[in-house]
Amino acid sequence: MKQYDYLIVGSGLFGATFAYQARQAGKRCLVVEKRSHLGGNVYCEQVEGINVHQYGAHIFHTSNQEVWNFVNRFVAFNRYTNSPVAHYKGRLYNLPFNMNTFYQMWGVTRPEEAMRKIEEQKALENKASDSEPQNLEEQALRLVGRDIYEALIKGYTEKQWGRPCTELPAFIIRRLPLRFVFDNNYFNDTYQGIPVGGYNALIEGLLDGVETRLNTDFLKHREELTALAEKVIYTGPIDAFYDYRFGALSYRTVCFEQEVLNTPNFQGNAVVNYTEREVPFTRIIEHKHFESFGQAVYDNPKTVISKEYSVEFKTGMEPYYPVNDEQNTALYNQYKTLADQEEKVFFGGRLAEYKYYDMAPTIARALELAKRLILN
Repeated sequence: MKQYDYLIVGSGLFGATFAYQARQAGKRCLVVEKRSHLGGNVYCEQVEGINVHQYGAHIFHTSNQEVWNFVNRFVAFNRYTNSPVAHYKGRLYNLPFNMNTFYQMWGVTRPEEAMRKIEEQKALENKASDSEPQNLEEQALRLVGRDIYEALIKGYTEKQWGRPCTELPAFIIRRLPLRFVFDNNYFNDTYQGIPVGGYNALIEGLLDGVETRLNTDFLKHREELTALAEKVIYTGPIDAFYDYRFGALSYRTVCFEQEVLNTPNFQGNAVVNYTEREVPFTRIIEHKHFESFGQAVYDNPKTVISKEYSVEFKTGMEPYYPVNDEQNTALYNQYKTLADQEEKVFFGGRLAEYKYYDMAPTIARALELAKRLILN
């Protein structure tokens, strides 16, 4: 008999959720983590008494009752509602595109006026060309017209992907939601919030009683670590697992520039997107607004902000967003064919499945895998 039932590679939400379920079922688990901390990309670090999301803003939202009940076993969630603001050439616009946005852009006050304005602009673009959109720019113009596209989509998207919208495929934005109500809530989900005390509390609850090893690179010690357990749950990059046999998958990644400011309130909102192309960063996150509301914002005389820059992925960087174009999808399918043939290794999560998952779906998939392997 081996020392562990499961070796779990990665301590992010997928790995930590699976580890919790396995331990509850009486299984012996070892979680190995390459970084110096647990939690993967939801890890928070306290700076000036503020929980700073070290790997970008993480806002929990879901309509999945099972997942919501599950995470609330470990930590209470606050009332945070994601209502980002867009900054374009000195003007501010509410997001997602709603009646506040349309009023700020055109001065319209009634839904029918906003609808009419958008339809007029869409008609101009459709009149200019009746062929299928050939790129993202043409697609966006057909969906929302030129005013919204130029101010709120074009520059931000080009910074995100590092190339002009005319060079990006149309399928990236098959639809753009337009809301003809005065509602700035970005998500439509039933439940939304931030763990009280930050995401570390959630991870600590999930991994309570589970053996963990930090600063441990599975791929560098694969043979000795694999020998310890009956089965492996792998959440790292699938191409790295197979030593890039067919080539490396492509990603976009994010770099952060963090500042501590001697002011209690820098921008008045957790998330402000900078949509003009000339501004090099995509957005500024002011972390205290995830957990402090109203007058409580001023209880701490300092604040922490993070400027986010979208850049091309290079070896050694943290891969964030899979580039799910035809070439990379075909490449991933080659790796998936190998993964499907594994008898003792199971792949899960954003990197192992080469798909961008929000937090709730990541947890849901880990729960599904645990049911399949352990609970049935």
